Amino acid sequence: MKYFLLLFFSALSCCIYAQDKDSSSLIIRENGNIVPVKTDSVTAEKDSVKTRKKHEIIPRKATIRSAILPGWGQIYNRSYWKLPLVYGALGTTAYVFTDNIKTYRLYRDAYRLLADTNDANDILVPEELRIYSKQSIKNGRDEFRRYIDYSVLFFLLFWGLNVVDATVDAHLKSFDVSEDLSFQIKPGYSPMANTTGISFVLNIGKNSSKSVISLR
Repeated sequence: MKYFLLLFFSALSCCIYAQDKDSSSLIIRENGNIVPVKTDSVTAEKDSVKTRKKHEIIPRKATIRSAILPGWGQIYNRSYWKLPLVYGALGTTAYVFTDNIKTYRLYRDAYRLLADTNDANDILVPEELRIYSKQSIKNGRDEFRRYIDYSVLFFLLFWGLNVVDATVDAHLKSFDVSEDLSFQIKPGYSPMANTTGISFVLNIGKNSSKSVISLR
């Protein structure tokens, strides 16, 4: 019976040790005391860090992506609702640019036919432009040539705004807007006054601001 009880308690202690070993993987000494740290909490913290790193937004990457392809930076920032705005602005200016080139070529070719010495070529002028004089067609050609330049400038402007928006949005998303933002009132100690007091603690992510009102 004595040996049976000895074996029973030995087996029980082994089970408890195995359970403790499974529930803790780190041992930390605090003021000479051994404090076990549970594996599940460590694993959860590691997973949280990996998740933050996975979804971390770097402004430089957003800038490069937007400069290469409009809208790519917005996708990287997960601001999908901005894609219609980006492609709408660039698509509109691209359409205006194409239409201006088409009209410019129409006026240019018509002016060439009217400016040559062969009057037989006048019949080749498009019918919608025959009502205009040669000088009016020339002015129309020059005007649409300027419109082409304007449309190119606006296209580049919207492309640049797309890059700026992605960069600024990436910087804003890197700010700490987590639930760590808090305001607390705690008992505290003032080294300057050498007395205890009340601490007003404002936590903003990893940074904190503290003020102490001494009570004597």
